[in-house]
Amino acid sequence: MVSSAPGLTQVSSTRPQRSIRRWAILALALGGFGIGTTEFVAMGLLPNIADTLGVSEPTAGHVISAYALGVVVGAPLIAALTARMSRRTLLIGLMVAFTVGNLATVLAPTYGLLIAARFVAGLPHGAYFGVAALVAAHLAGPRDRAKAVGKVMLGLSVANVLGVPMATWLGESLGWRVAFALVVVIGLATIVALVRNLPDLADMPVTNPVTELGALARPQVWFTLLIGVVGFGGMFAFYTYLNSALTNVTGISVSLVPFALMLFGLGMVVGNVAGGILADRSVPLGILIGLVATGTSLALFALTLQNAWAAMFLSFAIGLSGASTIPALQTRLMDVADDAQTLAAALNHSALNIANALGAWLGGVVIAAGHGYRAPSMLGALLAIAGLLVLALALITQRRATRNRNLSEPPTERVSVSA
Repeated sequence: MVSSAPGLTQVSSTRPQRSIRRWAILALALGGFGIGTTEFVAMGLLPNIADTLGVSEPTAGHVISAYALGVVVGAPLIAALTARMSRRTLLIGLMVAFTVGNLATVLAPTYGLLIAARFVAGLPHGAYFGVAALVAAHLAGPRDRAKAVGKVMLGLSVANVLGVPMATWLGESLGWRVAFALVVVIGLATIVALVRNLPDLADMPVTNPVTELGALARPQVWFTLLIGVVGFGGMFAFYTYLNSALTNVTGISVSLVPFALMLFGLGMVVGNVAGGILADRSVPLGILIGLVATGTSLALFALTLQNAWAAMFLSFAIGLSGASTIPALQTRLMDVADDAQTLAAALNHSALNIANALGAWLGGVVIAAGHGYRAPSMLGALLAIAGLLVLALALITQRRATRNRNLSEPPTERVSVSA
């Protein structure tokens, strides 16, 4: 029997190591569920927020931008500044900060304070997912690390299926502040789950800010981030204008749009699991298959948009193929970052938020140019192809660097040692 301290999970004869890993990863995924809910629920509640605070709906939309800016700024900053901190303490602290930011959102009396609260709520987003992915991979071991990363990201996908619809319904029925109050409850539950189930992680190495910032000097880190920005941007171009595409081109009722969004979310759930399994076999192959499937399904969606059944099925397929690349991208960042894994893993979520903004903007550009609501999906297919080109360039560059390094190393001499 091993002694335990308050808040510290230890291995005992009554609780096998596998059970500890499972509950720890589930606690990490619960945090992802809360983060995913708060990130996307504001999109459906903008009219309510605008009416309550007396601003226009486009002005209210800045609360979404403020959160995204918090993600982009917070991910590298927090990852570098907390490099020496215990991973367990850091994860709990990040979830506390996230919960406080959402509580401030609930209580914000003015538009300006709401913007500030959303920025604060976004700061822990990228660092939490980055550190959670590293912890999950560490707990699972080399053979199952990508599957463990996929399970953590599963919380984000399940949020699109359950958390966002539930919070949106509450927000529309009882006021938008109640939707964010639900996120506060999820944050508190996550804090308790992390304290109860997360091991002390004393065997996980810590680094320092200088070492973590070294990730920015590694070309393969930038290549991988660019794959996410470009390749994933296509999925966001599709998702941003999915409602308008289905109602204006397919001709389905507005009441059926939530069903398509739910299918998209279910696809993301399946994609996270499948992508983790594939990435454990081959990380480059996981990214390759994910991008090819994303580009193909986006192109098919644009070509068959007038068929309601095809549009619904392809909404699911796009969610699946897009999400399947996330575990592989996250795992590749951990591989190529060497001793600066925390910063690199956190930057993945900055890249995905940039992809979100890029996809939405480019989709709007092609619609404004008169190409219609099919255009964002076709544009997304082209962005997936661009992501494949970046992947090819990354692999070629990596192979060339490895070959040059091997050629520059002096041959080792065999030395015989006699007893």
